[in-house]
Amino acid sequence: MNSITTRARPTHLFSALLLAALIAGSAGAQSTPPPDPKAAADPLASLAWLEGCWRGSVNQREFREHWMPLRGGMLLGIGQTVMAGKTQDYEYLRLEVRPDGVFYVAVPSGKKEEAFRLSGRTVDKSADRNDEIFTFENPAQEFPQRIIYRRASGGWLYAQVEGKVNGADRQVIYPMRRIDCATGAFIEK
Repeated sequence: MNSITTRARPTHLFSALLLAALIAGSAGAQSTPPPDPKAAADPLASLAWLEGCWRGSVNQREFREHWMPLRGGMLLGIGQTVMAGKTQDYEYLRLEVRPDGVFYVAVPSGKKEEAFRLSGRTVDKSADRNDEIFTFENPAQEFPQRIIYRRASGGWLYAQVEGKVNGADRQVIYPMRRIDCATGAFIEK
């Protein structure tokens, strides 16, 4: 037996085994029922509205958030605060699913990652509103301890951070409107 024949046998054997596995696999796949759409629903789908750009300003500080589309089980974003033409702060953001829930994860400029678990989703229908409110909490933190995103009508987003500073309650609200990412023009969506 020459070396060419010896090498050819394992190749033919491998090809035959691969073909048999493909045939068996495709036969098994045809008998499997389609997946239940409810079971396949993405837990982050209710937050996909964040996709795009948001801008607001308070006390001569302009802040922006830019969220990428929901892909691969994650929403990725970045935030920046500018005052007098200089960056005051920035942070990398992500919304992700972990075994114990949905988390808002922030990596502020020069600081360590902080994760806040989604603790509630409500709808505020008071005063002719229909605002969706998403509350994320991390009780181990002092400030912020809670991050709240309120999706309001007219293309508004209110990002609110709450907690304690030197033992006193503190709350900061960042009102933002949806903008066109390229032009900065407001979008009512």
